[in-house]
Amino acid sequence: MRSYPETVDYIFSKLPMFTRIGPAAYKADLNNIKALSKALGNPHKSFKTVHVAGTNGKGSTSHLLASALQEAGLQTGLFTSPHLLDFRERIRWNGNCIPEEKVVEFVNNIEPLIDEIQPSFFEITVALAFWWFAQLPLDIAVIETGLGGRLDSTNIIIPELSVITNISWDHMNLLGDTLPLIAKEKAGIIKAGVPVIVGQTQPEIQSIFSETASEKRALLKFADAHFRAELLQRNLFTAEYRIWKNQKVWVESAVVDLPGSYQQHNIATALGALDQLQRMGWAVETEHFLAGFQNVRKNTGLRGRWEVIHENPLAIADVGHNEAGMLENKAVLESDSTTWHYVIGVVNDKDLVKMVEQLPKNACFYASRPQIPRGLETEKLAEALRLANRTVQTFDTVMEAYQAALAAAKKSKENVFVGGSTFVVAEALPLCPIL
Repeated sequence: MRSYPETVDYIFSKLPMFTRIGPAAYKADLNNIKALSKALGNPHKSFKTVHVAGTNGKGSTSHLLASALQEAGLQTGLFTSPHLLDFRERIRWNGNCIPEEKVVEFVNNIEPLIDEIQPSFFEITVALAFWWFAQLPLDIAVIETGLGGRLDSTNIIIPELSVITNISWDHMNLLGDTLPLIAKEKAGIIKAGVPVIVGQTQPEIQSIFSETASEKRALLKFADAHFRAELLQRNLFTAEYRIWKNQKVWVESAVVDLPGSYQQHNIATALGALDQLQRMGWAVETEHFLAGFQNVRKNTGLRGRWEVIHENPLAIADVGHNEAGMLENKAVLESDSTTWHYVIGVVNDKDLVKMVEQLPKNACFYASRPQIPRGLETEKLAEALRLANRTVQTFDTVMEAYQAALAAAKKSKENVFVGGSTFVVAEALPLCPIL
């Protein structure tokens, strides 16, 4: 029997992984996950779920929901991706990662089927999560899609509630090259008779959700038509909001331990989902979401969302990597008068000219290639930055880039930002002191 490290090596090396190699790992059907689930006795049918899709914010929204459900006293599962430091971060129960021995047991038991059908990394991970959740005293699990919706491996579940955060540009080569096409793929998680909450009203694609929900006879609500989070103040670790419900002040002060500016949208989406669950008979009250939102990191272990990873000098890391996420970060960084020392690396499917437009102008860049096959060569990234009149230095590793940025920022009494890719953040986190 393999050890846990050997098992994880086996999963990473043998199974095609989208985040490492890109589209070649994407399976455009549900055949493998259905075969895996059948062999396991269809464990996903034994517990209740909330299904979360979207281009941006689905990870944060999933964690907000899970934290509030935990505060309501519910035994709560959480499936998200990708992980930053440990594979087991993807599969949690009441904030606790799946035990190492369960990962080993699952892979050893199902290895003959793996050899037979050659599933992807994500398909195996989904099957593992559902298999473990079925063994637990679970009240509900929050399940985040990996890519898309209609053909996502998680889409074999029939949830209590479907949630779609928003639609933006990402993975156009797989999901479609227009927002309506991407929206149609995300709308594929809408099930017959299952209520759906859409986080943001986007006029150009609103009709796609309305038409799909109508066809499925599913109740549809747009969260931002009912809830709004008004920012009152923000510091490095938390943000305080006034919550509006149906155009009236509902909660004067809600503290959230995710200070990123983009969380305003995710908070409204999570509130819409929790409100609908309450209407369906789930005992989730106002005090539960207030406590849940204030303790997301503690309850769920979430990292990499506008996270302070060093204090002197200040260093912030954020995993936002597509157009909307990077533009949000750009707006916040440019609102600060300081120069930012920006540690950056990206994957090789980026439109470099467009990507540079999403980067702040008040920054000097420390470029490196994330250590995955999809990582863009450092010099290609640096050349794109130079052509856009950005100051850039190149480094062999993210670790070296981050250490150089910290040293320069400390000397000049300025700040550091780490971003551009989930993998850059993941490589920087092991260097972080415990704050």
